[in-house]
Amino acid sequence: MYENSRGMVRTALVTGASRGIGAAIATRLALHGVRVAIHYNTSHDDAMQLAAILRSQGAPDPIVVKADVASADAVRDLVIQCEDELDGLDLLVNNAGIFIDTPFEMPNFDEWADAWTTALNTNLMSAVHAVHTALPGMRARGFGKIVNVASRSAFRAEISAPAYAVSKAGMVNLTRCLARSEAANGIRAYCIAPGWVETAMARDTVAAMQDEIVSQIPMGRIATVQDVAGVAAFLASADADYLTGITIDVNGGSYLH
Repeated sequence: MYENSRGMVRTALVTGASRGIGAAIATRLALHGVRVAIHYNTSHDDAMQLAAILRSQGAPDPIVVKADVASADAVRDLVIQCEDELDGLDLLVNNAGIFIDTPFEMPNFDEWADAWTTALNTNLMSAVHAVHTALPGMRARGFGKIVNVASRSAFRAEISAPAYAVSKAGMVNLTRCLARSEAANGIRAYCIAPGWVETAMARDTVAAMQDEIVSQIPMGRIATVQDVAGVAAFLASADADYLTGITIDVNGGSYLH
C-alpha cells in the first residue's frame, strides 16, 4: 500500500529541493515513480523548472511548495499542505540548510548569537518541526520514512562554522531518537552525512581549495549530488526497511568514525 511497483515509497516531501542535493534527491525519487513535493524558499524559478523537467520525463505529477523553514509555523503549514495535496506523506527528507560562519571569535555578541539562532533554526529546528507535524499521519497509517541530511561536520566539527556542525550533529541524534521512539509505529529514520559535494553552496570554497580537499579524500574526487541521491533512493526503498537509526557517510573515505 505504501510502495509503488518499483518498491519505493509513493509520496515524498524534499525540503530545499530547488537545487543541489535536494534537487538530485527529488529527481531520483520521482524517476523511481514517487510523487514528490519540491520545496523552495527563494529559488522559485529553479523549483518550477525542476517540476517541468520531471513532468516531461513521465514522473508522477510533482507539486511545488514554498516555505521559510526557519519559521516553525511555516514548516507546520508546509507539511500539512503536502499531506493534503499528496494524500499523505510516506517519506520526509529534511535537506534544507545553510552554511554560515559563526566562529567563537566574532566580536559582536548580538551578531554572533543571531547567526547561531539562524543556523540552528534553519538546519535543525526545521527538521524537528517537520517531523513533529508529519508523525501523526505516519502513525495513523502505520508507515513512514524520515531521511535527515546531515554532514561530515557532525563528526569532524568545524572551526569557522561551529553552529553548522552543531546543527548537523543534532540531525544525527534526532534520527536516533526517532528510530527508538517510532519503530513500533512502523516509522523508520535515517541520516545521510555527506562530505564535500559539488553544489552551488560549496562552489567558491571548492574552487579555491580543490587540490587540498581532494588530497584528503582517498577515493580521489569530490562527491556529486548523484552520490547522495542514490543513498536517499536506497533508503526510500523496501531494501532498507530493516534499517533504522543509522547514519550513512557519503564522503569517499575522508572521515571515518
